[in-house]
Amino acid sequence: MAKVRCQRIGCDAMFSEDDNPDGSCTYHDAPLFHDGMKEWSCCKKRSHDFSLFLEIPGCKTGKHTTEKPVLAKAAAAPKLPVSAPTPTTNLSSKDACSRCRQGFFCSDHGSQARVLNPKTSTASGDVLGGSNSDLQAAQPPPAKKITDINQPQICKNKGCGKTFKERDNYDTACSYHPGPAVFHDRMRGWKCCDIHVKEFDEFMSIPPCAKGWHNADPLS
Repeated sequence: MAKVRCQRIGCDAMFSEDDNPDGSCTYHDAPLFHDGMKEWSCCKKRSHDFSLFLEIPGCKTGKHTTEKPVLAKAAAAPKLPVSAPTPTTNLSSKDACSRCRQGFFCSDHGSQARVLNPKTSTASGDVLGGSNSDLQAAQPPPAKKITDINQPQICKNKGCGKTFKERDNYDTACSYHPGPAVFHDRMRGWKCCDIHVKEFDEFMSIPPCAKGWHNADPLS
């Protein structure tokens, strides 16, 4: 029997109906998003980084299924009275914004989040007549240490997650999102392709917008 992909959140494994014992699927319930924090409602484990959040092992077990989970819609937050702005404050609206101060993307104040740790200098880019981003784009990716080119690996690029072998890897083998993922006011989306939806399963189904090499190293 042909194998199909499990639709439970946090599983994504391939299975067949004749080989689907109870306990073979490890998964999560609905995710929660609030002020840049991502949390699984079932085990309360959380992370600020979306890639690390998706790698948190599932806490529930059961059988694989091809039916997508029905996620409960988040209740609308109660509207609170807005106090009048005080003219005596010395902070701008961006400096007073909790999301900007934590370094997260904020749709109210643009994509340039406040830099919390200005240790990185752009002097090297200025001396060479170009920005650091231009220099990084021109440099080839570092060589990967692979012990066996036939060893199956899981791609860590955002939006991919496919199993691949290094011998079959090439410059357009992977379809992924350069990111970052954006979560704001109960909207989920990708900054790279500027697509935003309300439901988490719709967010996970947004097609990737870039191609490149598969990458099994989440730190590179």
